Amino acid sequence: GTGGNIFCCICVAEAEKRSGKNAMGMQETFSVYLVETRLTDSGPDGRNPAPDCLWRRYSEFELLRSYLMVTYPFVVAPPLPEKRAEFVWHKLSADNMDPDFVERRRVGLENFLLRVASHPVLSNNKILYHFLTEHGWREAVYDTGFQAKADSRIRALSATFRVRNPDKGFVEMKHYSDELQSHTSQLLRARARVADRLYGVYKVHGNYGRVFSEWSAIEKEMGDGLQSAGHHMDAYAASIDDILEEEEHYADQIKEYLSYAEALRTVCRKHELTQFELEVASQDLISKKQQREELATGIVRTFSLKGMTNKLFGQEAPVQREARLKVLEELITEGEDTVKEKTAECEEHVEGAWLEMQRFKEQKDKDLREALINYALMQISMCKKVPSSSTCSAS
Repeated sequence: GTGGNIFCCICVAEAEKRSGKNAMGMQETFSVYLVETRLTDSGPDGRNPAPDCLWRRYSEFELLRSYLMVTYPFVVAPPLPEKRAEFVWHKLSADNMDPDFVERRRVGLENFLLRVASHPVLSNNKILYHFLTEHGWREAVYDTGFQAKADSRIRALSATFRVRNPDKGFVEMKHYSDELQSHTSQLLRARARVADRLYGVYKVHGNYGRVFSEWSAIEKEMGDGLQSAGHHMDAYAASIDDILEEEEHYADQIKEYLSYAEALRTVCRKHELTQFELEVASQDLISKKQQREELATGIVRTFSLKGMTNKLFGQEAPVQREARLKVLEELITEGEDTVKEKTAECEEHVEGAWLEMQRFKEQKDKDLREALINYALMQISMCKKVPSSSTCSAS
């Protein structure tokens, strides 16, 4: 690994639209993002070296995140910004090439990299270092062989299985993530409805503006006042676009935690899988030991067809029995190793996940409190701007 504090400054400086052929040979348009990284190590002359600047596609960020999730199954992986806009109110573009959407995604990708680079575990990963500093980083990530592990994990995680003794802590964590998802999605839905209503209220003033301007033309004494009121109405109607674009920035911070809820659930599901594999291995070992005992003593504890056959047709020859016992002994040794390995894996996952969970809760409380306070302050300043236009209109 590399030192966690090696990155002095990381930013996604700009986005650019490009065209090219995809894997199927079809022409496509996509966005690329300029990742700039400045390392803390100064050069031989004591000066800081120039930053590494590399263009990366969104799919490369996805690859980095997949790799980190497979390599560190107990980590609550920082989410990427949404692939396509969700919780859109009707005037917000859902087109992923829309400049405002691309800009919000640029901010989100930078936030993702900053979260990864400041994480106590993820920041030490050398593939992250390759992603930030090398053109041929894909080869490095595929050389780790993570893809095969990822594929088998995906298959295992999508299968249905039930653990016999679920860990109480992980049951609570899953409940916590369900609540987080439910509350954040309700908040986002309500905010989208309010944005729609607000947009309508502001824009209707544009119609009044037109009426006042036309009216001012036929009024001698009140003409100037009416025209001025019309201008204020127009300015008021136009101001909502910037307000709602700024609001979208806060909505994105809430959306990040909606995605975090999914990352939490993934950690719980991975623990369930490890626990399930441990339970299966333990059960298998018990049954093998029981078979060994039956073979050694000739006493069958449970009803089985083989036991019945032995009773009817007599026991097998000692040589055969010795051979079977030898095979069983080997399988039992293997089974004991598997149980030991799975127990260690389970314990490591539990320990790592609990540290993660504490860290995550502190970060979530701080981030959401900050985002909601700033959102409220923005609403207050927006409302304070309104009276000046209304007073002028009234005059």
